[in-house]
Amino acid sequence: MLSTEDHPPEAVARHRSLFRAVHRRRNPVLRRSDITVTDEAAVKRAVKATALGNAMEWFDFGVYSYLAVIIGKVFFSGAGDTMQVIASLATFAAAFLVRPLGGMFFGPLGDRVGRKKILALTMIMMAAATLSIGLIPSYATIGVWAPVLLILCRMVQGFSTGGEYGGAATFIAEYAPDKRRGFWGSFLEFGTLIGYTVAASLVTALTLLLSDDAMQQWGWRIPFLVAGPLGIVGLYLRLKLDESPAFKKLEEAGSPAAEHEKVPFKRIVFGNGRAMLLCLALVAAFNITDYMLLSYMPTYLSTLGFDETGGLMSIVIVMIVLMALINSVGRLSDRVGRRPVLIGGSLGFIVLAVPSFLLIKQGGTAAVFAGLLALGLALVCYLGTMSSALPALFPTAIRYGSLSIGFNISVSLFGGTTPLVVQGLIGATGNDLMPAFYTMLAGLVGLVAALAMKETARKPLEGSPPSVATDEEAAELVAAQRG
Repeated sequence: MLSTEDHPPEAVARHRSLFRAVHRRRNPVLRRSDITVTDEAAVKRAVKATALGNAMEWFDFGVYSYLAVIIGKVFFSGAGDTMQVIASLATFAAAFLVRPLGGMFFGPLGDRVGRKKILALTMIMMAAATLSIGLIPSYATIGVWAPVLLILCRMVQGFSTGGEYGGAATFIAEYAPDKRRGFWGSFLEFGTLIGYTVAASLVTALTLLLSDDAMQQWGWRIPFLVAGPLGIVGLYLRLKLDESPAFKKLEEAGSPAAEHEKVPFKRIVFGNGRAMLLCLALVAAFNITDYMLLSYMPTYLSTLGFDETGGLMSIVIVMIVLMALINSVGRLSDRVGRRPVLIGGSLGFIVLAVPSFLLIKQGGTAAVFAGLLALGLALVCYLGTMSSALPALFPTAIRYGSLSIGFNISVSLFGGTTPLVVQGLIGATGNDLMPAFYTMLAGLVGLVAALAMKETARKPLEGSPPSVATDEEAAELVAAQRG
């Protein structure tokens, strides 16, 4: 304790002044002007535009997955039946090789020039590449150029997708009020389910309406051609948006471009080491289980000899159930926290994976549906929570870049390779329960990550001021601080 007996008055005054300055930096006074009051109409527009882009992304991935056998015959007709499927799945996985490059390019750029511009650019690239796949001639027509062009289009898709999810999740998280970030964020994955559902429904309808020859000759192209008009609608919606409130606050505080020119790339990747590791683990668990259920399952069911149309219809019904639940799960994560919901989903995969796949192996429609639904109920805990949990790991100034890089590295290593890895494991071991064991491993990784993460529900994003839904909430925050 300083006193005037031990120190001169000038030293005491300097000490107290320094103490007050440090205290203000650690506990800044919250002013009404610092608090972001969100416009619900603007939030809804932002959610709609970003969710549509996510729906289009997963529509494409879903269509490719559900048509993997036909695509193998069209583009790899020179190989045997088994190799056609493997080559088709390998091409599916090839897009994921360039996703981290897309994340490294678009993510930091989104932190410099704004979220809106990059999300518009990725939408254009995704739509153009998907449309192009539907226009590529078959192997029988142009030979080896057919698979070459297919792989090229898939890589353009992968590169553009590298900037899509991280930007979309960042955009919604920065628009949403703190107390409802889980609810609004869940609409991003609602878009995922819509994309998968529309893809599965369209492929199922074409399979029922067209003969096998017609489907292989031209019917498979229709879902890819749909991407053109979808992309135009999505681009229009995104261009009408304003920049996110959090990014605007950052611009008001100083130039993001100038700041980021000084930030080394390694700081974006390694500057938040713990957050990046958590992101990698959570995304690995999320995407392995997601791709297992929504992308690989039609191929798995066909290898078991189950009717392809019946399998797709079962998946569609499960996805409709998940769409009915996902916003409630997001709302639940706002009330009880992200960690409990993620822990519940992880435990669900660990406990239910083997029983679910044993049910699926029985082959009856009811048993297959019950197994898929059990896995879906565990997955919805991830779907409803991840879009709000992941952006909160990183500070606003480098959120888009860090999240895009971490997300896409993990998706490339674990998510996009899931169909190929699981099919390879089944082939190598002869054990058709390998998907269950792989799912359990993903659940274990998710459980460890969820236990290690900090709770972020109902709290401001790091590096951003509080965000509330009404002026009354803002006044209450200021009054609570003064009280």
